[in-house]
Amino acid sequence: MTAFNVISPLLPEGLVLADEPMARHTSFGIGGPAEVYVTPRNSNEITKVWKACIEASFKVTVLGKGNNVLVSDDGIKGVVIVTTKMNNIHVDGNYITAGSGTNLRKLADAAYEASLGEMEFASGIPGTVGGAIYMNAGAYKHEIKDICESVTALYANGELVTHEKESLAFGYRKSRFQHEDAIITEAKFLLPSKNKDEIKAKMTNLNGLRRDSQPLDKHSAGSTFKRPKAEGMYAAKMIDDCGLKGFTIGGAQVSEKHAGFVVNIGNATAKDVLSLIEQIQDKVHQATHIWLEPEVQMIGFN
Repeated sequence: MTAFNVISPLLPEGLVLADEPMARHTSFGIGGPAEVYVTPRNSNEITKVWKACIEASFKVTVLGKGNNVLVSDDGIKGVVIVTTKMNNIHVDGNYITAGSGTNLRKLADAAYEASLGEMEFASGIPGTVGGAIYMNAGAYKHEIKDICESVTALYANGELVTHEKESLAFGYRKSRFQHEDAIITEAKFLLPSKNKDEIKAKMTNLNGLRRDSQPLDKHSAGSTFKRPKAEGMYAAKMIDDCGLKGFTIGGAQVSEKHAGFVVNIGNATAKDVLSLIEQIQDKVHQATHIWLEPEVQMIGFN
């Protein structure tokens, strides 16, 4: 039986699609078809899907909003589980718990409504809770590790395990989940009480800075490269110093607004983006002897 025939009876109609173009579901606007595209709504549904995939030896790829990924032009084989319908939010005093598919902007707004601070930095990050935990997302000198209290994840044996913050192994764009066969289902955050006017002012300021400095009018996957390990070095400046702003391959371009972003200026392919990334790495390495490491996750290339 095909993967679609195995998975589709497990969930209500409309939650399992065959040969779904991933270009519709990535911030790059790039990507071939997912063999099977699944959007479970809760832990029970995602457990059923993953159990069936394990029993049938189907390859599984887990995504949120597809913001920090480059999907191959050939698409993704197997089953793509997308968590965006797992977007519940619960506030209890200074704790706020959210499903892994919750939009970070929505979560920041919920924190604001509850007069809870320190989530402001995340209000402009175009991703989900699960992706933010997986990558320890950050902006403006704040990271998700600063506010995360615990994370619940589903493992291949069907067990849901809650990990306290001390065991999450957060680092720069790192977490334990990058090395485990697990699916993040929800996270709990501990936030201090704060005046709503102060929260709103900070969110407005940070989002203004983001609009002024980043190419938000173009399709991209956010920052293309991680910060170099060499102290005081920044990928965007290194790329800019090499004169690469505006450098274009096919429909992929080094943003003319912010050199740290590769953008889709129209009908870019994954091959275009990958070729541009490799050219940037080569030219920066020639100039600085530093090899830039992509922050963007490559999916479907193997």
